[in-house]
Amino acid sequence: MTALLDVEGLAKHFVAARSVFGRPKAYVKAVDGVSFTVEAGKTLALVGESGCGKSTVSRLVLRLIEPDAGTVRFEGRDLGALDDKQLRAFRRDAQIIFQDPYASLNPRMTVSQILTEPLALHDLVPASRRRERVGELLRLVGLEPRFARRYPHEFSGGQRQRIAIARALAVEPKLIICDEPVSALDVSIRSQILNLLRDLQDRLGLAYIFVSHDLAVVKHIADRVAVMNLGVIVEMADADALFAAPRHPYSRALLSAIPVPKPQAKRSRIVLEGEMPSALNPPSGCRFHPRCPHVIARCRTEVPALLADGSGHATACHRTAELPAAGNIVPADGGFSPVLEKLVAAFSGGMEGADRAGVDLNSARPIAG
Repeated sequence: MTALLDVEGLAKHFVAARSVFGRPKAYVKAVDGVSFTVEAGKTLALVGESGCGKSTVSRLVLRLIEPDAGTVRFEGRDLGALDDKQLRAFRRDAQIIFQDPYASLNPRMTVSQILTEPLALHDLVPASRRRERVGELLRLVGLEPRFARRYPHEFSGGQRQRIAIARALAVEPKLIICDEPVSALDVSIRSQILNLLRDLQDRLGLAYIFVSHDLAVVKHIADRVAVMNLGVIVEMADADALFAAPRHPYSRALLSAIPVPKPQAKRSRIVLEGEMPSALNPPSGCRFHPRCPHVIARCRTEVPALLADGSGHATACHRTAELPAAGNIVPADGGFSPVLEKLVAAFSGGMEGADRAGVDLNSARPIAG
């Protein structure tokens, strides 16, 4: 089966310094040869430390910025070959939800205007039906149609993110890039937004690229996970396989840093020594070798290839077969205690902005075709 999205050898280097004559003399190698696929109706998570290039990848996929090398194919079409008219049509199929719900919505526009704008831009709905469609979109994300007359400043952070999700859904996309959509929200609201995204995916068949540095969040939404370090993917696998047995030393360090709400849980904590190298001058060989506890001479000179086994678990490490078992990095009983589970359930049960007479998301009507 052909993948919905196929990315191959994607690269982007930003000019960091120029000579007195204007010639580039230093580059930030933000993305350097990234390849992956996304199946329809599935979620690929891009994870890693800040500055690893994951948000740049998401913008390259949408052609919000132009790549220096590599290809991006959507439903078999090379996006780099599209003209302006074809690119606008593609943007109907692929949308993005930004990290900050306070900055991503125009404060001078009402919710109705925000949601009507993409409908008018792509001429999807006659003017006489746009008000009705706005109400459908609000119901779909768990908000009441009466909110359409309000401005963004009248909403909480979670409600604003729901509006941003509704805006992305307005054009009936096939792929949505979620660029850290819950990192700016309170913990109790994060679970509501994640549940909403999963419910929308099940009902509408959406594919997601979920960008995050929070692996605890990724564990509950991703089908596959790609771990990025300094512009390259170092490990890629099904989410269950990666969390059960991470193979790359960098992935193990990230997983060991996940907070577990059980103080007595026994786990192996991996603390990386030194600072993250600069993307201005990435290390030779394996880019993780300056901080890797298992480094050997080969790691400093030879770039490891991202090689997959029979199960599709790919790792870019020279010593994958030699490393000891991952051990108890993520405890098997790493869930909440019963008391905390009840507390989280109490906070996560209701929809923001819906009182007792409010909207039930499970009964909300899907967007009409």
